[in-house]
Amino acid sequence: MAKLSFGSTFSIFHSRHIRPPLAGCHVTKMTVADHHPSLEVVGGARDRFLPSLHTNVRLPYNPFPLIAWNRHVETIFASFFRSIPQVRLRRECLRVKDGGSVALDWVSGDHRRLPPDSPVLILLPGLTGGSQDSYVRHMLTKANGKGWRVVVFNSRGCGESPVTTPQFYSASFLGDTYEVVKHVGARYPEANLYAVGWSLGANILVRFLGQESHACPLSGAVSLCNPFNLVTADEDFHKGFNNVYDKALARALCKIFKKHALLFEDMGGEFNIPLAANAKSVRDFDEGLTRVSFGFKSVDDYYSNSSSCDSIKHVQRPLLCIQAENDPIAPSRAIPREDIEENPNCMLIVTPKGGHLGWVAGAEAPLGAPWTDPVVMDFLEYLERGASKTGKFLGDSEAVQRSSGELHHIEV
Repeated sequence: MAKLSFGSTFSIFHSRHIRPPLAGCHVTKMTVADHHPSLEVVGGARDRFLPSLHTNVRLPYNPFPLIAWNRHVETIFASFFRSIPQVRLRRECLRVKDGGSVALDWVSGDHRRLPPDSPVLILLPGLTGGSQDSYVRHMLTKANGKGWRVVVFNSRGCGESPVTTPQFYSASFLGDTYEVVKHVGARYPEANLYAVGWSLGANILVRFLGQESHACPLSGAVSLCNPFNLVTADEDFHKGFNNVYDKALARALCKIFKKHALLFEDMGGEFNIPLAANAKSVRDFDEGLTRVSFGFKSVDDYYSNSSSCDSIKHVQRPLLCIQAENDPIAPSRAIPREDIEENPNCMLIVTPKGGHLGWVAGAEAPLGAPWTDPVVMDFLEYLERGASKTGKFLGDSEAVQRSSGELHHIEV
């Protein structure tokens, strides 16, 4: 279970099966900008963004038979059995201001193959996730196949990223995200920057968008399976079968921690290193280490102040949020629908099924890319077609010089 980070189907709506309406029946026709009624689509930017989504949203959401009948079956199937596209990556280790390190995985050869103004897509995986995960690889190959330069942002300790200080990453800490975006923007100053985040990575991304607001260097972003309200998500995490995910993620966190345990050997104060090292739940790990590292009085204080639901109202860049109604880890009731509907930069799509990081539906189901990938690319390519090439976020020259001297490259 530690792998969790959190197609052909048949439809009566297929054109070959549509029959002429019976006399006297009222038929509702969808306009070009409509979506299929099996999906919930709302948001202040709905009328602006929806016409750009040419694939999937006009068709009924048909989850793959048997696999998607249960949200837990779909979640586990996608985690363990979805194909993992093979791609050669070039790793770049970036040393950040506090001495910590993150790993950026680029598609090998793109620095020679792609022109300097090719759009850049930064991928932020979920908790304990990295460039090895299937959902990340599918998005990477889909975007790269369309001429996008893609880089996976592996947080501290994730995806075999080195840990060089006694501090991991958290839902509250945006410093690494800021430095990664700044570095990537400085490296490709002629390109527009975009980002896609999943689960905890989506929560961090939306918080970054809200904090940077009008000054955000991204030209657009996509949030997938975002828990939004970490207090609500934590409540559900300890119910029924969800305990399986909780224990699996706790084991993954402990595995990362134990690899670097010597860094935490002499930590005193409120730190509870034994609790973190042997955590039976994510909450245990956050109590023993995370909330203390980032200065919170309690775990609930940490969750409350690290949730992205309060950031939506401050987002000033195009943002597409995609959620599954039956997501066991990112509860539907936590979605800040009202703020999304009032923000002219945001649109929300909610599918009736999908589990967490599942979405086993669409043309490539059950083993291929999730249903969301073509929708994400439609949205991003629409933004890129209309994006201005002016006002790029360059970063200061000192940061560029510093980072260029602290980068190391390996092939993975």
